[in-house]
Amino acid sequence: MTGMTRSSGGLDDRRKRLLFRCWHRGTREMDLILGRFADTTIESLSDHELTQLERLIEVPDPDLYAALSGDGQLAPQYAGALFDRIKAFRPGEQGE
Repeated sequence: MTGMTRSSGGLDDRRKRLLFRCWHRGTREMDLILGRFADTTIESLSDHELTQLERLIEVPDPDLYAALSGDGQLAPQYAGALFDRIKAFRPGEQGE
């Protein structure tokens, strides 16, 4: 079981691919963080935000997790509004 709660049905190929990759990171912690965020937001992300997400998922899990947990800094080319949204994301609190 992946933990995925959203079906990829009805999504375009780009969103399907990103949803899958967010749930299959390599570490369970990152699967849960990015996967839950993607479940909730993937359908409504703009093309620009999708591009940002594609770049973010290329960051190695330890580096991204450290930045999200406040134990490290994310390289400036990856920081931005989408990263801030992921960092602030709490499942069930967004009303989405």
